[in-house]
Amino acid sequence: MIQLIRGFKDILPGEIETWQVVEKTAASLFEDFGFKEIRIPIMERTEVFARSIGEDTDIVEKEMYTFPDRKGELITLRPEATASIVRSYIQHKMYASDPVQKFYTIGPMFRRERPQKGRYRQFYQINVEIFGVASPLADVELIFLLATLCSRLGIEDVKAHINSLGCPACRPDYRQALAKYLAEVDDKLCADCRRRRTRNPLRVLDCKVPSCREAMADAPSILDYLCDDCRVDFDTVKDFLDKLKVAYVIDKRLVRGLDYYARTTFEMQTGVLGAQSAVAGGGRYDGLVKLLGGPDQPATGFAIGLDRLAEIVGSQQAAPVKKPPVYVAALGEKGQHEAFQWICRFGMEGINVEMDFGSRSLKAQMKRADRLGAAYVLIVGENELSQGSAILRNMATKEQVEIPIDNIVNRVKEIISNRG
Repeated sequence: MIQLIRGFKDILPGEIETWQVVEKTAASLFEDFGFKEIRIPIMERTEVFARSIGEDTDIVEKEMYTFPDRKGELITLRPEATASIVRSYIQHKMYASDPVQKFYTIGPMFRRERPQKGRYRQFYQINVEIFGVASPLADVELIFLLATLCSRLGIEDVKAHINSLGCPACRPDYRQALAKYLAEVDDKLCADCRRRRTRNPLRVLDCKVPSCREAMADAPSILDYLCDDCRVDFDTVKDFLDKLKVAYVIDKRLVRGLDYYARTTFEMQTGVLGAQSAVAGGGRYDGLVKLLGGPDQPATGFAIGLDRLAEIVGSQQAAPVKKPPVYVAALGEKGQHEAFQWICRFGMEGINVEMDFGSRSLKAQMKRADRLGAAYVLIVGENELSQGSAILRNMATKEQVEIPIDNIVNRVKEIISNRG
């Protein structure tokens, strides 16, 4: 028996309904705030991610699915969506008519990480990006969107974590202070953090190894090194989150390890999934558009882990079960042929109607209708056809009525509407 590749999963009926609720709720919310959907390819030239994520990061060095095509060009399955959206923004010169663009996208990403609960090698994200807006109010809008989405999905145990990364003017002083501190606690750091200490010291703050977290407890905070402009920017974010009544905590461990990130960074965290607490994360990446060859345009955005979010929603509320309002129990060849035409017309009217395409008995078909949760069963056979009527049975009350076959779809539709 052929089975799934390790780290991949099927999303089956019974589970997919929760995903659909999350996706539809998110898309509706984003569009209400003026975001437009963009669909980007799942493969890009490797340089798109090597330049945007960083060639010396674990994602690029170890985790990306990269392979040469027939011409020898390196191609990568996208490990994240932001770089592809930035590439599209630049390639199609969307900044020319109006530099301010607001996008969202939903789709699969790929990383060859060690599979664990809530983490897969093909995983799904919801991404939201704003280009061309330098104001901190754009960051506030994104955090507000995340808080609102969680509220609409009924997720209560969630809180925004925020921090500032400063800017190229004030970050060097902080990096110097952090590097000095890391040298003093070097013997307490894990092997990865010792390597990061000189190459990318901010990443040490984000390490989840207990010994590293303990060693970094007294590390200097970047908030003590912000320049005046960055301090005003971060104060504005906090002020408007307070005005909008969005709960947040200031988290000095919250960082991004790449230089094009600046100022506000944020996560939505929950205790529902244990150690995997972050369901969404984002921040301002003002330098990325220029880094990938475009104009010097500010940008900010976030990514939601759809797998984790669906798991949380599914654990807090039952997935909606789609039940057909009508099941057609057709008897005999003529009854089946007539019933098949009916269900096609029902479908064109937006009504899900099921029938059995075999030759099973009426008793067997009634059992299947009951399993499917059908509200009504429409019974038709050769006898009913000869009399010009069918029998409509209410599965809850067991009441049966005769329905003229003439214009039967509209007649049954009216009965369903009156019931609902």
